[in-house]
Amino acid sequence: MDLARNFSKAFWSPHVWLPPNTSWSDIEPTPENGFADYRHLLYPLPLALVLLILRYTLERVLFAPLGRNLGIKISRVKKAESNPILDKAYTGKKLKQKQITALAKQLDWSERKVERWLRQRRAQDKPTKLTKFCENSWRCLYYTFSFFFGLVVLWDKPWLWDINHCYYGYPYHSVAPGVWWQYMISMAFYWSLCFSQYFDVKRKDFWQMFVHHIATIVLMSFSWVGNLTRVGTLVLIVHDCADILLEAAKMAKYANYQKVCDFIFAIFTIVWIVTRMGVYPFWIIYSTSVEAPKILPMFPAYYIFNSLLSLLLVLHAFWTWLILRIAYNAFNAGQMEGDIRSDSSEEISEEVNGLSTNNISHTKKPNTRQKQN
Repeated sequence: MDLARNFSKAFWSPHVWLPPNTSWSDIEPTPENGFADYRHLLYPLPLALVLLILRYTLERVLFAPLGRNLGIKISRVKKAESNPILDKAYTGKKLKQKQITALAKQLDWSERKVERWLRQRRAQDKPTKLTKFCENSWRCLYYTFSFFFGLVVLWDKPWLWDINHCYYGYPYHSVAPGVWWQYMISMAFYWSLCFSQYFDVKRKDFWQMFVHHIATIVLMSFSWVGNLTRVGTLVLIVHDCADILLEAAKMAKYANYQKVCDFIFAIFTIVWIVTRMGVYPFWIIYSTSVEAPKILPMFPAYYIFNSLLSLLLVLHAFWTWLILRIAYNAFNAGQMEGDIRSDSSEEISEEVNGLSTNNISHTKKPNTRQKQN
C-alpha cells in the first residue's frame, strides 16, 4: 500500500507535470474557473457505449441498405466443414509446409486437400465488402462530424488564429463547453473502437490497432490532466480532415466506383501532404518547439508531450512515402488497384488510419499486384 502511494506521489509530482512554482491546488477545478477535471475522464466510457449503439443502428438502417443500393453484394462463401484437428491448428495465418504435411499424415488426407480446407477457412473469415463499406461509412461520418464540430468550436477561440494563445496564461486555462465535448467525444470514439474490435470481424492488425487506440486515449488523457487541451484541439482538427477523404475513398472502392475512388484518393493525397507534412510541422510543431519556450518556463512533461508530437511527425513522413508509392502505382496502372485497406499481410494494413493524436498506428508494405474485383 505504501509502495503504491509513494509511486503515485512521485508519478504525479507537480515538478514533472506543471510549470515551476505551480501546484495541483493552483489548477484545482471549480465551477468558477472551469479548469479540466480529471474525474471527467470517466465520462467517455458510457459515451462510448452510446456511440456503439448509434454505430450498429446506422449500419443496420442506413449504411447496409445504402451499400446494397450501390450494388455491393454479399458474396456467399461456402463454409469449411468442421474438423477438430484442423480447427485447432488454424490460426488465420499461413501454415508452414511441414505443418501442412504433418496435418495431412494425421488426418490421412492429401496435402492438397488440407491446403484447400485452409483456403476455404480463410475465405470464410474474411469480412464481406458490405461489412467493410459499413465500417468505413461509420468512420467517414464520425470524422466528418469531428472535423466540422471542431471548426465550429474553435472558430471563435483565439488560439486557432494565433497559436501562441495556447501558452499565454498557461496552465490557468478554462475548458469551454465546446472544447469539453470535443475531448469527451474523441476519447469516447477511441474507447468504442477498443470495444468494437472484439465484436467486429477480426483483422490481422487486431493488437496493433488496439495498442494504437489505447495510446491515443492515454495521450489525450494526459493532455487533459496537464491542461494542454488547446494544443490538443488543434492536433485533433488537423488530423481529422484527411481521414474523411481516406474513408470516403474506401467506400467508393468497395462500391466499385473506381473513378470516384481515384479522384477522392488524389484529393486525399494532397490534403494529407498539406496538413500532415505542412500545417502540422510548420504550424504546430514549430510553435511547440520554438515559440512556446519563449513564453513559458519549460518543465519535464512538456518535453515529453513535444517529443511525442515530434515522433508523430516522423510517422507522418513514413506514411506519406507509402501514400506516394500507392499514388505512383495507381498512376502507372491507370487506377487505384486492390483494397485501400486490405486484410492481406502483404499490403498496407492501414494507410494512415489513424493516428490522430489520434494516429499512432502501424503500417505494412503496399501490394502492387493487381487484384480482380
